[in-house]
This record gives sequence, structure tokens and C-alpha cells, in this order.
Amino acid sequence: MKRSEILPMPPFFDRYINLVDDIDLFEGFSKLTPEHVFAETEKLIALGDLVYAEDKWTIKDILQHVIDNERIMSYRALRFSRNDKTQLPGYDEAILAANTVAGHRTVADLMQEWKELRQSTITLFKNMDRAMLTRVGNANQTEITALALGFVILGHPVHHMNVIRDRYFPLL
Repeated sequence: MKRSEILPMPPFFDRYINLVDDIDLFEGFSKLTPEHVFAETEKLIALGDLVYAEDKWTIKDILQHVIDNERIMSYRALRFSRNDKTQLPGYDEAILAANTVAGHRTVADLMQEWKELRQSTITLFKNMDRAMLTRVGNANQTEITALALGFVILGHPVHHMNVIRDRYFPLL
């Protein structure tokens, strides 16, 4: 299913979904791999612990956040695709970010975790049919389909890479 088949387009999440072309979800998984989106590895490593402003995340923190977000969006997609109507809460990204060991890991290690997670995410979505992908659930007081969550998983890292290019790379 394509991005244009997301009905209705969920508020807030549309900022990530709309960063993905109107392509099939699995074409998106094929094109927007972790290695493709965060391809400028040498620059990411060179940034080290540099941040563009006080209280901003390091590159490793951003990578950990992208990983955490993919896990959460996949969990939501699993629940909604299986017709679970339980309203799911939001999450506080600042709390999650403050309680990791990302600063003690390498960019390569974080990228490897993300690649492995992505394979699991793809397997999850491959085992959803059209009915499952279009089932609506509620997360953080927003109605959203499993399909939309798949596109959030694709667009969210693109958003963060855009921020890195705009605000972090000029530090080099």
C-alpha cells in the first residue's frame, strides 16, 4: 500500500509521513534503509559529542532515539493491526534519551542495532494484509493506522537526518 492510501492522515505524525514519497511501504523499506538515510557515517563519527546548542542531543543520542521510536511505532502497529482497541499512551522521548548508554556506544554499534531492528520491522509488516494495515488504533490521543505507523517509521529518521545536515554538519 502507498502513502496516499493513508486515510485519514494523522495530525502530528503527518510531518514524518510526508517526508516519504508516495511509494509502496515495502519500496520505502527498501529505499530508506538505515544505511541509506544515515549514509554520511564519517561525518556522523567526526561530530562525536558536538551539539549545536545547549541541551541538544549528540549524534549517538539521535541514533538511539530513532531506534527507540521505531520499536515503539512497531509495537503500536502490531497492536492496531491485530485489532486491539486499547488506547495507547504517548511516550516522553526526553526520559528515554536520558536513560540510555548511547554515549558509551559507537556509531557503528548503534547503526548495527538499527539495521537488525529494521529487519524485524519489515518481517512484522510483511505479515499484515490490507485489512490489518488499515485498522485504526489510538496512540497518544491520535487515531492512526498500522500503515501510517509504517510510514512514520520511514519518515522519522529522514526528519532527524535533515536536522543533522542543517544544524550539526556545519559544526565540522
